[in-house]
Amino acid sequence: MAKARAIVKRRKAVRNIRKITKTMQMIATAKFQKAMKRAVGTKPYTRKVRELVAELAASVGNVSHPLLRQPTSDDRTNTIAMVVITSNRGLAGAYNGSILRMANAFIRRQEQEGKTVELYVSGKKGVSYFNYHRQKIEQRYDQFADVPRFADVQDVADYFINRFTAGKVDAVHVAFMNFISAGQQKPEVMTLLPLAGLHQVAPKPPSGATAATVVKTTYDFYPDPRQLLDQLLPQTVKSALFQCFLDATTSENVARMVSMKSATDNADKMIKSLTMQYNRARQSQITTELSEIMGGVEAMKS
Repeated sequence: MAKARAIVKRRKAVRNIRKITKTMQMIATAKFQKAMKRAVGTKPYTRKVRELVAELAASVGNVSHPLLRQPTSDDRTNTIAMVVITSNRGLAGAYNGSILRMANAFIRRQEQEGKTVELYVSGKKGVSYFNYHRQKIEQRYDQFADVPRFADVQDVADYFINRFTAGKVDAVHVAFMNFISAGQQKPEVMTLLPLAGLHQVAPKPPSGATAATVVKTTYDFYPDPRQLLDQLLPQTVKSALFQCFLDATTSENVARMVSMKSATDNADKMIKSLTMQYNRARQSQITTELSEIMGGVEAMKS
């Protein structure tokens, strides 16, 4: 009877855990739906701003701007800033591990090239990881919760813009989980600054298009291109960083939703297995009791 009781207690504990994981799955699903609307809704704007700035810079010709500068041997500091976006909570599967492995590999490559990496970490999981490995964190950001606000991201972007334009860092990179679709998320390291590679995001002509079918856009500038770039380039940096935080939040909710669903399914399988074990233990106990009763009856007859 002791074995059957132990199985009953364990099955009750698994059922309680299943209730928790099921609830967390439902919460993560609701948060994912809300976060996905924001991430998917802002991506066209972020992409279009970068395309517009790329076309603007290309149409102006040789344009110089502090955010477009490429550090040379004369003003290079060999120092780069690295922003790592992780989550504040766990139970999200391999979400944080994938980002931290990608960030660590990037940091090692930069250090092998003789560069110094300044770490800026968002999320308690990333902070705990780098503190455990005794890597210095310049600044941590805990204000970005389930719903990142553009005002908070704007302050962070302004800080990096000022450091880059002042020549204190040569580049700013962001390690985050890029949300591609509900079934695909990919850890990436994006170059936030400098913006010299904006021509790479300019729209390409469709395949099979000839020179006669491609229409080239001509812009009339008012005010002058320099004033437009002064407004558009910082906005491009801020919107790109904000998009990184939105993608990271959406990917985190997807990872937690999948992880909790897997935990709930495993709990269901364990409950079925424990139920079968209990039935077998109970049947074995009943058989033993019947055998003892029949043995006593036969003993009384004799």
